[in-house]
Amino acid sequence: MSCTAHTPILESRVLDWPDEAACAAFARQLAALPALWPSTFIALDGPLGAGKTSFVRHLLRALGVQGPIKSPTYAVLEPHVLPATTGAPTHTVAHFDFFRFADPREWEEAGFREVFGAPGLKLAEWPEKAAPLLPTPDWCMELDVGEHDQRRVNVHALTPHGRQLLAPIR
Repeated sequence: MSCTAHTPILESRVLDWPDEAACAAFARQLAALPALWPSTFIALDGPLGAGKTSFVRHLLRALGVQGPIKSPTYAVLEPHVLPATTGAPTHTVAHFDFFRFADPREWEEAGFREVFGAPGLKLAEWPEKAAPLLPTPDWCMELDVGEHDQRRVNVHALTPHGRQLLAPIR
């Protein structure tokens, strides 16, 4: 089930990433958008090995995260505080991986409702596993593997904020 299954798509872009460098370049382009803050939710959809976690790692690096970037496959959530720059507010990123998410009670007990209600960037892999509990994402990124490990990425804006983020993307 796609993260756009029951949500109207306001606008879309199709991106082709011929290699890892193209993924990293897109992550840098996204990281440079001031509209990413104060709050954005991006759902990442695609099969195992499609590049969801790789994209998140490139984006976090582009945002200035240092050190190891772990996949939250077992923890469900990996929080990150971005390094503060002179005159800029501190930003947070919450990287979710709902692949092993099975119990809706975990949503409340782990405080995920508060995380999604707070400012910051939220990135969710396997959003369909928590779909009834998640708010509407600003973007749904559907990643597919093509020939020679190329990626075809459909970026769908599902909110007016998502459409604003999509405007400069080509």
